[in-house]
Amino acid sequence: MKGQLIIFVRAPRYGAVKKRLATDTGPWIAWRFYRNCSANIVKRLTDPRWRTVLAVQPDLFAKQGRFWPPALPRIAQGNGNLGSRLSRAALSVKRGPIIIVGSDIPTINRDHIALAFNNLGYHDAVLGPSPDGGYWLVGLRLRPNRPRPFKNVRWSSRYTLSDTLKNFDSRHRIAFMKSLHDIDTVSDYRLLVSKPFNV
Repeated sequence: MKGQLIIFVRAPRYGAVKKRLATDTGPWIAWRFYRNCSANIVKRLTDPRWRTVLAVQPDLFAKQGRFWPPALPRIAQGNGNLGSRLSRAALSVKRGPIIIVGSDIPTINRDHIALAFNNLGYHDAVLGPSPDGGYWLVGLRLRPNRPRPFKNVRWSSRYTLSDTLKNFDSRHRIAFMKSLHDIDTVSDYRLLVSKPFNV
């Protein structure tokens, strides 16, 4: 059975994306970065080895808008914090392994996704840590012991990964991917500019 890759995307509207980054760079640079990076990631990660679905915010763009390839299925992220939206996306998949990634990770590629699905053949979950204490990928094997790792997590903090790990118990085997950067702040963006990631 094919696994499902869910890419969290935000409609790339000027002034509505990467607001933390825009605070220091201005809205145009933040918008240009996100528009290019998210489009490249969607294209780069779409692969016949798995089913790719876009989890879209704001919700209305799950049914309209020309920001993404029309052949890719879309679902709405829905309301709530990131934990609620991740849980909702995970629960939308009833069978098979699931991987969720963001759309602001310039170095992510298909090999990362293939390795994560391979890890789910032997583990209940897989996590890709990021240097800021969060993670750029989460993968779950839905059977036999479906993990529910997104409760009581301090999102966008140095505790995000450690809080998530506390939601697993001794039944769950967890694999870890190598660390990758996502781009949230001006320091992240300066690293991107100093070491271009093809965005």
